[in-house]
Amino acid sequence: MSKGYLVLENGEIFEGEKIGFDKEACLEVVFNTSMAGYLKVFTDPSYASQGVVMTYPLIGNYGVIPEDTESKKVWVSGVFIHELAEVSSNFRRIKELNDYLIENEVPGLKGINTRKLTKILRNSGTMRGKITSDISNIEETIKEIKEFKPKNLVGLVSTKRAYTDGEGDIKISLLNFGCKENIVRELKKRNCEITVYPQDASVSTILENNPDGIVLSNGPGDPEDCEIGIQAVKELYNKNIPILGICLGHQLMALATGAKTAKLKYGHRGPNHPVKDLKTNKVHITSQNHGYYVKEDSIDKTKAEVSHINLNDGTVEGLRYKNKKIFTVQFHPEACPGPEDTAYIFDEFLKMIKCNNL
Repeated sequence: MSKGYLVLENGEIFEGEKIGFDKEACLEVVFNTSMAGYLKVFTDPSYASQGVVMTYPLIGNYGVIPEDTESKKVWVSGVFIHELAEVSSNFRRIKELNDYLIENEVPGLKGINTRKLTKILRNSGTMRGKITSDISNIEETIKEIKEFKPKNLVGLVSTKRAYTDGEGDIKISLLNFGCKENIVRELKKRNCEITVYPQDASVSTILENNPDGIVLSNGPGDPEDCEIGIQAVKELYNKNIPILGICLGHQLMALATGAKTAKLKYGHRGPNHPVKDLKTNKVHITSQNHGYYVKEDSIDKTKAEVSHINLNDGTVEGLRYKNKKIFTVQFHPEACPGPEDTAYIFDEFLKMIKCNNL
């Protein structure tokens, strides 16, 4: 393997060995604290345009298991790890991680100091960077990095046409802003028939099958850029139908009702974030992947109340909407990777639907 470099927009350079597909790429550099579940991370559409630093030092030890992915392709734009397992060991694996990255045309680096890189991102905040083989003209490279701004990420990752999955008595319309497959799996487990719609589907289309409830999925990027989604959610807010928002869906509902969002310094990405449910006073360990949050002081208290908070930094992790059958969460109740502490969110949603149908 040949040498490669990660150049950050602040001028820091990390040297490593190239893995995956051999190409250059500009990306937003973020870190994830998962000890396992790298396949679920790499195939999560919310990571579109991002290069992920895995803080756990050994990655690839159980190879590639297609059933454990969260979409049909790898969405990360780059991978940064300390040590790559050359030979995996798992009875379910079908190939090595490096071969999988090559097939999906995803570049990466191994052997870099991921601890130092993570500390820089924690101290200075999320930064843009570039994977490259050439550091002969750093000024030009940094200029290119600073000009990097991905657009229409939700349109990139969303399904292109509607489809139905699952069988059951409860009909769910799922608006796909970059949906993880386990959201669909969790609903299927609960006797739901799910129709998944593209992010730009009209409200009349979303409601044409008279669904019992609506799910607003997770997805990538700055929520304020998702203008089509915000407009659709504004219309759905005024319908008398139960709605569950997850991650980006949570942010879009907040924006649709007049609240504001802002960017976190380095985001919440990993399976170990403590969140308090203010109704039960219980603390749950949650799976998270987001770089933006809803500003609590911008929430219209006549419309919504905070239901969950992050115990690390106090940010809003959930909202319940007054006089509406709507609640949203910033964390991932479907996990993958991560603990299943908050799977009860789906049960609460279905309970809301059943009460609405009485």
